[in-house]
Amino acid sequence: MDASIASTAFLAQQAPGAPPAPTANAAKAAHAAKEYEGIFIAQLLGSMFQGIKTDGMFGGGQGEEMFRSLLVDQYAKGITDQGGFGLAAHMQAELLQHQQVAQ
Repeated sequence: MDASIASTAFLAQQAPGAPPAPTANAAKAAHAAKEYEGIFIAQLLGSMFQGIKTDGMFGGGQGEEMFRSLLVDQYAKGITDQGGFGLAAHMQAELLQHQQVAQ
């Protein structure tokens, strides 16, 4: 997910009025939409796991705290690979429609 976070950060730094680079490649739009959905799900799961304590008899302690973000990323990847929430399909359609208007 590190590459997808870096690409999202790059897109966020671009000028807000700059039009996206047009592409008619539906596969690229699908990949970008799926990455976006994975990041969205990871953020959602991260906030869900944020309040869970790691102490107790079977808790993982500090090690669990350190690696929880990696676990959440893998959960998000698994959910996204199984179809996600359906957000990617809508995002892909919007990306392609927006790029057709820009051309």
